[in-house]
Amino acid sequence: MAEMLIGKGKPTRRAYGFDEISLVPGSRTMDVELCDVSFELSGYRFAFPIIASAMDSVVDCQSAAVMGKLGGLGVLNLQGLQTRYDNPAEALAEVAHCDNSSFVEVMQKLYAQPVKESLVSKRIEEIKQQGVVAAASVTPNLASKYGPLAVEAGCGILFVQSTVTGIEHRSASGGNELNLTKFCQTIGIPVVVGNCVTYDTSLQLLATGVAGILVGVGPGAACTSRSVLGIGVPMATAIADCALACNHYERKTGHTAQVIADGGMVVAGDICKALACGADAVMVGSPLARALEAPGGGFHWGMATPSPVLPRGTRIRVGTSGTLEQILLGPAHSDDGTQNLVGAIKTSMATLGASTLKEMQEVEVVLAPSILTEGKVFQKAQHLGMGR
Repeated sequence: MAEMLIGKGKPTRRAYGFDEISLVPGSRTMDVELCDVSFELSGYRFAFPIIASAMDSVVDCQSAAVMGKLGGLGVLNLQGLQTRYDNPAEALAEVAHCDNSSFVEVMQKLYAQPVKESLVSKRIEEIKQQGVVAAASVTPNLASKYGPLAVEAGCGILFVQSTVTGIEHRSASGGNELNLTKFCQTIGIPVVVGNCVTYDTSLQLLATGVAGILVGVGPGAACTSRSVLGIGVPMATAIADCALACNHYERKTGHTAQVIADGGMVVAGDICKALACGADAVMVGSPLARALEAPGGGFHWGMATPSPVLPRGTRIRVGTSGTLEQILLGPAHSDDGTQNLVGAIKTSMATLGASTLKEMQEVEVVLAPSILTEGKVFQKAQHLGMGR
């Protein structure tokens, strides 16, 4: 195949996002009752492959408990408002009520409050007391500080997460360095690490012994990293590349790790496409920020929005459309793919003839740049359904 070039001396390749692909039905269909959408992560089994993102607008102790009781997993941000304030309700209300011209400054002020180590333990204990798996997220530079506190309090799965995570981070000061291999060997619970978007980086992360990798840089609804930093790979290509790395690594070593697509999925069809591209599960933010139980109060913001030096996220209004149960399990009262996400996954699988998530990963995917516009002129003109 001829090499693609941007210009002389600058090779490139084509990458694809969810809006540019479509899933192809074959010769077999089945009843939705025959479709198994359960997902396993290092010994923990969940009823469906949807994880609530570790964002302050999406997960607090209450919503994590509801998510767990419904059969899913919610991840708490251990460096967010929940661990900076004994009662974060006032801070959350301040974020929700400030105007668009001041919200970055408001967030920078609120997030300047230091994390309280006592609250790290307390929040994990509060989730555990609800009888669900407690999962939490930390950044790589503070994983060695907050990770052990979370484990001691009963954390079951630890997510080590930043905009881009590799196996090596060089620090100008020589401190805050994380050896992922040693960390995974000593922390005592499964570690999921991210984010990454390439085959080679995935292989390197998998070699550290992680239970899963998070795939996605910049696609989130409230993330602005792609405009601020110019980095990222469209999600369909990123997932396929990282999933191939996981498959190759498992065949070579026998070690199974999960690919978790993180970001860029707004409606159920996006989730179905992510699974078909090779994801074992998805981590979503904005679809669940619309839940009645979500702490954002109808707003959603990126994890890097309050950065004191270079914000890489914004605050968006998502509104409140229903309970977590309705958004995840239905019944849906909207026609745009934002409710009954699990039902949509099952229906897509049944239509495609896939009885398991592994079979879903094998369905045909085609390039389809007109898939969202073909025949939809009335919906677009009337702002209905897919035209919203």
